[in-house]
Amino acid sequence: MNFIGNLIWLLLGGIIASVLWFIAGLILCVTIIGIPFGFQCFKIAQFVLWPFGKEIELGHFGAGGLLLNLIWLVFFGWEFAVAHLAIGLIFCITIVGIPFGIQHFKFAKLGLIPFGAKIR
Repeated sequence: MNFIGNLIWLLLGGIIASVLWFIAGLILCVTIIGIPFGFQCFKIAQFVLWPFGKEIELGHFGAGGLLLNLIWLVFFGWEFAVAHLAIGLIFCITIVGIPFGIQHFKFAKLGLIPFGAKIR
């Protein structure tokens, strides 16, 4: 069932979302300071490409991860989270779109706190 969900996901915009996360990572990697944030965007882009059957485990970061998560949240994270939350709510309008909306809610959570998050 995960394979079918992922296949439909790709057709309904998963590729576009993944490419946008990848482009955000490239833009962030232009500066040396933005490289850690760009790597997180690449991690999220890979997750967005094939999300069904995977779970996010948050909270495995130290003091450095906490600092980077705070910087991420202030400058980038809230925009990504709001965008995925809005898209998820739009998908949840129909019964058929609910599984896809739930995936966007997972991305919103990951968009807030990417450092230290494990994708299983």
